[in-house]
Amino acid sequence: MHLLETLFYTFVALGVLVTIHEFGHFWVARRCGVKVERFSIGFGTPIVRWRDKFDTEFVIAVLPLGGYVKMVDARDGNVADEDLPYAFSSKSVWRRIAIVSAGPLANFALAIVAFWMIFLSGEVGVKPIVGDVELGSDAQQAGFESGMTIVSVAGRPTPSWGDLSKLLFGYIGDTGSISFQVALPDSSLTADLDVPIERWLREATDPIPLRELGITPAYELQALDLAMIEPDSAADRAGLMAGDTVTQVNGEPIERVDIFIEEISRNAGQTVVFQILRGEAQTTIEVIPDFVDRNGEQVGQIGVQLAPRGKYPDAAVFHIQHGVFSAMKRSWDETADYSVFIVKSLGKLLTGDLSPKNLSGPITIAKVAGDSGRAGFDNFIRFVAILSIMLGVMNLMPIPVLDGGHLVYFMVEVVKGSPVSDSAQIAGYKVGFVMLVGLMLVATFNDLTRAFL
Repeated sequence: MHLLETLFYTFVALGVLVTIHEFGHFWVARRCGVKVERFSIGFGTPIVRWRDKFDTEFVIAVLPLGGYVKMVDARDGNVADEDLPYAFSSKSVWRRIAIVSAGPLANFALAIVAFWMIFLSGEVGVKPIVGDVELGSDAQQAGFESGMTIVSVAGRPTPSWGDLSKLLFGYIGDTGSISFQVALPDSSLTADLDVPIERWLREATDPIPLRELGITPAYELQALDLAMIEPDSAADRAGLMAGDTVTQVNGEPIERVDIFIEEISRNAGQTVVFQILRGEAQTTIEVIPDFVDRNGEQVGQIGVQLAPRGKYPDAAVFHIQHGVFSAMKRSWDETADYSVFIVKSLGKLLTGDLSPKNLSGPITIAKVAGDSGRAGFDNFIRFVAILSIMLGVMNLMPIPVLDGGHLVYFMVEVVKGSPVSDSAQIAGYKVGFVMLVGLMLVATFNDLTRAFL
């Protein structure tokens, strides 16, 4: 059932994103006078097909993992003389730019509408109030204490944990310091704290800046459930099951998720005693964590995915009500913030400031789609919005075979006054194809080797 739900949410998300992207190309092509021969969602054997009055064939195929819009193009050959004025290749370079740009722009528009729908129903955030500070951590050495509220980073406001996390991500790979302004607990006073960094988290896999600093949000953990057990893992061999609730580890109650993770990590090859609530029954299970390499260090891993249950302190939670126009402005801002965030992330990958191990592929996308779908409608809509932004940004990358690659060719044509030669374009497409296949292989490999806890 879990797998079927994951596949359902994945196909719904990808189906919506691909349809909107290709519709952007289709809609602008029609308005630029280009004849569209086929609008296909999916690949492989058609399930449904029909034609409209303009003789465009619409297809829904069996594999909903992509799509395409096929326009009349003289470069393909065998174009009827009466269709030549309606060929993509016959249009001005600016019209071709508009048609190619329309796909990614449609993805950004979808994200804006999705965020707008979310914000219309109100916005809930959590103030960045520090819960615990790890002993000996960078945060403790800088002077962080429990109960402080992080007001800003380098002068940029941090009204919520999400805003703070996005700002901290921008420091990955940097050397220097991170400047925080914090509000002292039960006081109107503020303080400036600096955390020195050097090539910060450059080699880390799945970096979590807050955890690396040693800061834990104020959070009241109520239960720690096991959402999934990796087959043939230490947890599986010991008899742990999805749905189990962990109440104690080595005789100690679990007050924070990071304490549980640390207990597993530092006990590789040693027996860890779990107190488990399974249904109404209490049971004890002994698990011996496997040795795994994590960022060059041998640590313990049992092969589970956690599903903590709890709540943030009432004082930390804030609510914002939006009207139609304020929700629209907020959705524009959110889309712009995520777009910049994704572009910076890609830049850090290209410069080596972010490890390529952080590239994620279809397996991770499917997992997050399933998790967000099960978490509720708003969470799933937010996931679709973010994924739509990612699709828009990725398609604008200047790689031949992507929309961004076509745009590069067109801009060269604008500068030199004539199209890029067919031979140069074909050579570029071959290079671009190899690059995309390579990226997909790396991302899928990361998916397959990304460790469970």
